[in-house]
Amino acid sequence: MPYPSLTKNLHHEVELVVAIGLGGSRIAAADAARHIFGYAVGLDMTRRDLQNEMKKQGRPWSIGKAFDHSAPIGPITLAAQAGGTAQAEIALDVNGVMRQHSNTSKLIWSIPEIIEHLSAAWELRAGDLIYTGTPEGVAAVVPGDQMRATVAGLAPLCVQVV
Repeated sequence: MPYPSLTKNLHHEVELVVAIGLGGSRIAAADAARHIFGYAVGLDMTRRDLQNEMKKQGRPWSIGKAFDHSAPIGPITLAAQAGGTAQAEIALDVNGVMRQHSNTSKLIWSIPEIIEHLSAAWELRAGDLIYTGTPEGVAAVVPGDQMRATVAGLAPLCVQVV
């Protein structure tokens, strides 16, 4: 991924990504599983300096979170083949050094709860991707850094910052 413009402080955030297969609104957590097509490993990249400046000014953070190449995603694994994503190891190495390591069971909300909350505010559609949150250990990357993001049971995602 190219190092984005306007920043000197680009941060990585490894996340489990949920791919929606069946859309809907006001989806109950108990029904959420039937709306999931599959899962993938994703990176939610952040221009942290811009995000922090917007926070100070009381403005929206979109310039820090939404930019070209800000959300790389690995191959999507079908839900039936993904295994136990509710209790999967999640990790990110930068240049072979562990930066983030946790378990998806530590998410603030479970995947069904996330789907319930989001579908109450927006109609979910087939093809929507939900990034579920990141564990501790978020840090900066620079051009030349190689990131390897993993969630147990899913294909890894390897991204080099250029």
